[in-house]
Amino acid sequence: MSDPVLRIAAKGDGVTAQGRHVAFGVPGDVVEAGGSLTRGAHHVEPPCRHFPQCGGCHLQHADEAALVQFVTERVVHAAESQGLAIGELLPTHLSPPRSRRRATLHGLRTAQGAVLGFRESGSHRVVDMRECHVLRSELFGLVEPLRGLIARWGGKGPVDVGLTLCDQGVDCLIRGLAVEGLEASEALPAFAQAHGIARLAVDQGYGAEMMWEPEPATVTLAGVPVALPPGAFLQATVDGESMLTGDTSNALQGSRIIADLFSGLGTFAFGLAGDAKVLAAEAARDAHLACNAAAKASHRPVHALHRDLFRNPLQPAELDRFDAVLLDPPRAGAREQVAAIAASSLARVAYVSCNPSSWARDAKLLADAGFRLAQVRPVGQFRWSTHVELTSLFLR
Repeated sequence: MSDPVLRIAAKGDGVTAQGRHVAFGVPGDVVEAGGSLTRGAHHVEPPCRHFPQCGGCHLQHADEAALVQFVTERVVHAAESQGLAIGELLPTHLSPPRSRRRATLHGLRTAQGAVLGFRESGSHRVVDMRECHVLRSELFGLVEPLRGLIARWGGKGPVDVGLTLCDQGVDCLIRGLAVEGLEASEALPAFAQAHGIARLAVDQGYGAEMMWEPEPATVTLAGVPVALPPGAFLQATVDGESMLTGDTSNALQGSRIIADLFSGLGTFAFGLAGDAKVLAAEAARDAHLACNAAAKASHRPVHALHRDLFRNPLQPAELDRFDAVLLDPPRAGAREQVAAIAASSLARVAYVSCNPSSWARDAKLLADAGFRLAQVRPVGQFRWSTHVELTSLFLR
């Protein structure tokens, strides 16, 4: 008896009508009686030669409609798992191919030279990247030169290469290079200059050491240039950032005093700080200092607060001073901070999440305190991966 695939599960395998999990199944495929998979209309040929070995992508065999369904269902099912009713489900946003502006690649010096790329799924083995359909061309264009750099200066262990596209070009942070002696110290700046790298830093276990930075690296957020600390968090794509910030600005429109919690460099704070005054609370010291300096230089009404919201969340009495709160916590969510919000008199909360499961858990706390889930938008910034994000608005 044939068994049709109905959906894609959280880890990327297809789920059939009978509850079977099948590798590389997408909605419309059929598992035949003998166990073979017959492809349906939504099953496509992967564009990249490295799929499925490369762990950078999990769903290149799914077409656009199947990807939208997957991202949407991840968010909707998470809400349903906590008994949450969604007031308005906004259209799902997917970032296009070759739009990732930040990534961490892994390298290793070998007898033949070096390998550099993403790791295989569930493995430490590196897929030597010869093409990539998710990275911006500015990042991918450095893969071959960096491979040569690792072949020359790589140590015996793994090398991690963090690439971020900033205002001045590509910011490159390398961990694991054996940078010793005058020759290496001269070669690395020459390498950066030759390949148009905006900033090159090396971390040998003691923090980032600048090897090349002709002008300070910045990233522009809502028209405000903000210093970019090495390794700092930045939204994965420009279009994804625009969608997230646009939704939160619309959700909090009319609020005069806003608390932006887990604010990072100020991705949301500077966009909100037009008619509103914004408190930007962040635990990472480098990000806090960058946000604070940019706020002062731009004269935007943003007050940067250095505070660990996991250990020391804003309390209900503090939260009562604000018209609204914006949350953008790490993958673990913000249980303690959300509990304080639930106990406050706040009536408007915008919650941006990179983990539908922890978001749904936190959302249940808000719902139990009288909030309703007024609006949700699923977002897939990490194209062809199983990583799903969202924006949401809670009102009471």
